[in-house]
Amino acid sequence: MNIPKLPLGNWIESLESWLENHFTPLFDFISLIIGSIVDFLHNVLLFSPSILMILIITALAWYLGKWKVAAFALIGLLLIDNLGYWEHAMETMAIVLTASLLSIIIGVPTGILCARNATMQSIITPILDLMQTMPAFVYLLPAVSFFSLGVVPGVIASIIFAVPPTIRLTNLGIRQVPTELVEAADAFGSTPNQKLFKLQLPMALPTMMAGINQTIMLSLSMVVISSMIGAQGLGADVYRAVTQTKTGVGFEAGISIVVLAILLDRMSNHIVKKNKR
Repeated sequence: MNIPKLPLGNWIESLESWLENHFTPLFDFISLIIGSIVDFLHNVLLFSPSILMILIITALAWYLGKWKVAAFALIGLLLIDNLGYWEHAMETMAIVLTASLLSIIIGVPTGILCARNATMQSIITPILDLMQTMPAFVYLLPAVSFFSLGVVPGVIASIIFAVPPTIRLTNLGIRQVPTELVEAADAFGSTPNQKLFKLQLPMALPTMMAGINQTIMLSLSMVVISSMIGAQGLGADVYRAVTQTKTGVGFEAGISIVVLAILLDRMSNHIVKKNKR
């Protein structure tokens, strides 16, 4: 007995067409907002000469992680500048920061909602499982359909891929707050908002920051994949090197991405350590 194939693909394409026909103004508005944020961050990062920006980032790394992180930041960023990838690195940084910022804006409230509502958690958890296990390339298809080619669909795909850790660890951090402290807050007559902002969020902050760190790393990992749909930066350099079989160029751009990844990871990790203390 042959069971008819479930027309799942046709249903998805029909849903995609319906969304395109009815929500185009919304997609245009989202595209405008995201594009403006990326352009603003890109202009800020390139506003001053590269050496001045390198010194600023090095000083920030020194404040967060002392001399080892600062030394790596100085040497790594000078290497990127020397190789001629400074502008592209700042383009990549603008994309990653935009995707990370929007992921945090979406993820933290969603995680709080999951922590406060068991029904919502049971609904959102399977969606997060799907988002984390679906191949990253699949996210590019609807992103291109709704937002055309360019940096905006790359940011959208990065958000979908990177937001689950922030949601999960915000939820986990709030749920791990000791029951005795929550009961004490209730006994002193705290309102739900007071209990959330003065007890649960401060206690959960180290766990939340670990999720944000993962979100930043996942956003950066989408850089090369997003370059396939027009996102610029170091990912585009790697993609062109692969298609043209230029090993040296690919290695240089790849090293630049590694420097940014390690720098962002170390700096965000030291933010977590400061919050724990």
